[in-house]
Amino acid sequence: MESSLDFHTAKALLDWHVDLGADEAIGDVPINRYDVPKDAPKAAKPKPAEAAPVDEQQGPDPVAVARQMAQGAQDLDELKVAMAAFPHCDLKNGARNLVFCDGTAGAKVMVIGEAPGREEDKQGKPFVGPAGQLLDAMFAAISHGREHAENPIYITNVLPWRPPQNRDPQPEEVAMMLPFLERHVALANPDVLVLMGNHACDALLGRKGITKMRGTWVEALGKPALPMLHPAYLLRMPHAKRDAWDDLLSLQARLRG
Repeated sequence: MESSLDFHTAKALLDWHVDLGADEAIGDVPINRYDVPKDAPKAAKPKPAEAAPVDEQQGPDPVAVARQMAQGAQDLDELKVAMAAFPHCDLKNGARNLVFCDGTAGAKVMVIGEAPGREEDKQGKPFVGPAGQLLDAMFAAISHGREHAENPIYITNVLPWRPPQNRDPQPEEVAMMLPFLERHVALANPDVLVLMGNHACDALLGRKGITKMRGTWVEALGKPALPMLHPAYLLRMPHAKRDAWDDLLSLQARLRG
């Protein structure tokens, strides 16, 4: 039977499924999961609960593997290659691109966000969607920017791959990617870190509560760090932009010494 969908409608529907995380077809025809055969076997009575069997061959610890691979990277290019080769984070299977960094390596300011969104996943760069445009405007207000000749910034994320449907990062995902982030900071060697939002603070400081933490200088990975409200939060809560402006002035004063 000929499909009633035209090409453009079918392609839009397919793109929608891909954005939701579907990356393969598992059958040629749909399956009715509610169709119970007449001769369906009766369910067996449950047995008494037993201890779950323990697999004596658990395989390598993903965090230990990540730490070993990260420490083996001697520069940022090698670190990117190591992250792309890391086999234990399932997020990479549903992402289009590894989002490693943007801006100028060696900059005094290193901004650490949460994870790529849809636009970041498409372009392979962090903070390029609406939140990224606001971030650029925020730093431009204190004469800083990704490609600023005198006052550049360097940007990355806790996770390099987009979580499905932009969900929050899971603790196990953060744990296995944290050694790469730690090595990233060591190799980029900024003067200060800007921790954008709850998830960056949770990963590097072990705590959340960004509305209370923002604006207070702390230490993370041996560097002075300033928690700030994420630009995505500012787009939802415009009244909080005055707090972000205070934090930017604090950053500017710190950089001027």
